[in-house]
Amino acid sequence: MRIPVSWLAEYVDLPEGASIDDIHAALVKVGLEEEGSHHFEVSGPVVVGEVLDFTEEPQKNGKTIRWCQVRVAPEGHRAADGGDDVRGIVCGARNFVVGDKVVVTLPGAVLPGGFAIAARKTYGHVSDGMIASARELGLSDEHEGILRLVTLGLDPEVGTDAIALLGLDDSAVEVNVTPDRGYAFSIRGIAREYSHSTGAAFRDPVDRVTPAPASGFPVAIVDEAPIRGRVGASVFITRVVRGVDATRPSPPWLVTRLKLAGIRSISLVVDITNYVMLEYGQPIHAYDLDELQGGIVVRRAASGETLVTLDGQTRTLHTEDLVIADDRGAIGLAGVMGGAETEISSTTKDVLVEAANFDPVSIARTARRHKLPSEASKRFERSVDPKVAEAAAARVVELLEQLGGGQADALGSVHVAHADPAAIHLPIGYVPELIGAEFTDDEIVDSLRRIGSAVEREDDVLVVTPPSWRPDLTDKATLAEEVARIVGYDRIPSVLPVAPPGRGLTAGQRARRRTGDSLAAAGLTEVLAYPFSSEQQTRSFGSATGAAVPAVRVANPLDPAAPFLRTALVPGLLDVARRNVSRGMTDLALFEVGLVFQPLEGVAYGVASLPAGAELPEEAVLDELHRSIPPQPRHVAALFLGDALERRPGRPAVPAGIADALDAVRTIAQALDVEVRIAQGTHASLHPGRTAEVFAVRDGEERSVGFAGEALPALTAELDLPRVVAVVELDWDALFAAARPLADVHPISGYPAATQDLSLVVAVDVPAGDVERSVSAGAGELLESIELVDDYRGAGLPEGTKSLTFALRFRANDRTLTAAEASEAKLAGAARAAEEHGAAVRE
Repeated sequence: MRIPVSWLAEYVDLPEGASIDDIHAALVKVGLEEEGSHHFEVSGPVVVGEVLDFTEEPQKNGKTIRWCQVRVAPEGHRAADGGDDVRGIVCGARNFVVGDKVVVTLPGAVLPGGFAIAARKTYGHVSDGMIASARELGLSDEHEGILRLVTLGLDPEVGTDAIALLGLDDSAVEVNVTPDRGYAFSIRGIAREYSHSTGAAFRDPVDRVTPAPASGFPVAIVDEAPIRGRVGASVFITRVVRGVDATRPSPPWLVTRLKLAGIRSISLVVDITNYVMLEYGQPIHAYDLDELQGGIVVRRAASGETLVTLDGQTRTLHTEDLVIADDRGAIGLAGVMGGAETEISSTTKDVLVEAANFDPVSIARTARRHKLPSEASKRFERSVDPKVAEAAAARVVELLEQLGGGQADALGSVHVAHADPAAIHLPIGYVPELIGAEFTDDEIVDSLRRIGSAVEREDDVLVVTPPSWRPDLTDKATLAEEVARIVGYDRIPSVLPVAPPGRGLTAGQRARRRTGDSLAAAGLTEVLAYPFSSEQQTRSFGSATGAAVPAVRVANPLDPAAPFLRTALVPGLLDVARRNVSRGMTDLALFEVGLVFQPLEGVAYGVASLPAGAELPEEAVLDELHRSIPPQPRHVAALFLGDALERRPGRPAVPAGIADALDAVRTIAQALDVEVRIAQGTHASLHPGRTAEVFAVRDGEERSVGFAGEALPALTAELDLPRVVAVVELDWDALFAAARPLADVHPISGYPAATQDLSLVVAVDVPAGDVERSVSAGAGELLESIELVDDYRGAGLPEGTKSLTFALRFRANDRTLTAAEASEAKLAGAARAAEEHGAAVRE
């Protein structure tokens, strides 16, 4: 919100010599964020001049210039720059006549953009200054020749300071207004806030006008589809002004204030409605009364109904859009933008003024639906004071009479159906307890009355009725916040909480950090993927079979294509990979540790209402809240593509694949100290034969905790990824639950290890992991580690078999093993494999 300083000073007393910084500091004190400042970039001698004579001189380039004699000071007086009272000036414009009063920038003046004026030779003359246009002065974006003061209704003395005359010496402060404080989108609201901050006297502009009675104009509020049970229009005021001269220019003070406020001047009638909107915070719309057919109806749009808005666009309306209509159909989008058919034009004589109060939700949805944000919708969607509409309409009528020569008519209408704010009970002592600072009862009452509330005391409770312009004050917590704001945030002490001794990270937090640190140390990069997914992504990785799984749909998704909370992490990693590959990152190793959302089939989640944020909920309320959210287990996932090891001199590149995914599984298991079993598996989105299922083992019991494998080539092709993309996703919570207790930790033996190799021949369809487990079980407690080092299939073996070679390491805690003991343990393992899988020791 931009606030011209001269305008602000009309409604609140500013200290003499108050600077922009001073005003900003005062507004920041009451919670408004400083954004910047604005002013007209015009300085130096800029005066009113009179064209005495000119000669038109055609040039060789086809252009005709005027060599003008212009009086810039009273006869016999020195000009503002110390020069002669009459100057010769070259001008290319041709829209003025002899005797016109114009704006002359003398040598030494500086115009917007750092354009310095100096006497210079041009077209065979020395031009001693410049006759300025409105655009060159920063008053307008249009260039229609020089600015003739007669068009502004001005006839000042020659030599008058044009900067002060046109209001170019004014400036504006800009503050950021939070969505809950819509009343601050007005000079009225900002002046009140400045008064709260400084104690300066506030003069409400509403008190300057007296609404006149009006009736006879037909208005009907027909809202057959209210949103959330709230009718679209609770207030609708109309007034008629006849005989308006719409061709009259807007006075300079009006143009400059609008310009500083960030709104361009359009025409007198439109400028007046914009001016009152900024002044009162009440959007106003003006209709050409002669273009209206019948009365006005406020209703929802019909299916397929169209409207040509003021920007010239034909818009197809939604049945939820609130429209203003006459007998022929929609003539405006309520609270957003008017229609072209009833637009104010230069021929307008009779004006219908509308000041209404519309439902914020309805206006916000319409503005977003049509991608049509406007100054009006910005205010309505943040709530507008319902009691200011009549005063705002009266103010527009007053200005149309004063500036447009109109005459107020008794024709109009008044529809008021808004509810008064509900009283709030504020217990004595609640504010200091909540804010954590001492406030006296008098300070609390005074603060609430200063913001416009009515306050009555009943025993130990204050009964507070908020003002109509503060719909954000809904409970005792918001009232407490207002007390703290008005009295001053500096009253709240800054106290750092003391950390309770003897506490640190929980076991789960330490385990999560170990997981991430281990994967990062292994060369993977941690990412945070988008937490929402599409229906196809949910189906692809929500279950191993590809069947549909329950998913939580977001009520108002940021991306309509991804409306579900994720049920798995891999889809997000695939999106991250696709984005990076498209930017030339062809070798990736990524991981994420995060929550997924897995609702139970047939269970409805959500709560009808949330408890107050300033109160500790009761146990029953907390239980209901916990039941209202779906299970959210923590998962860990990783993705690999491109080269795991890049090419080096003397070493070829090593492509990433399922082996890297399985290594990630082992890294995670080692970080958590979990025993895992990896077995052949299947997954609808992974390559058959290159998919593993991961089991966590605890006390002899197994539980499936995830999968690892290579994505289907069809899936990677659809995502524009390389053919081979390895992924792994594990249920981290389940892994952590299966972690070995500290009691299972064994001391490191100080005795040397005995190593031996074992090659077994088995059928090709026997998984190597099953053989490894059999050997491990048979070898007994002396076996410290076992690792598959070779899988051979070829010459020298019977058809349909393969040779698996395992590297075995044996160690005892109390002695040095002999070769015989190690061999005996190895052969015991081989015997177990022979019994369970028909394995034979390869000679």
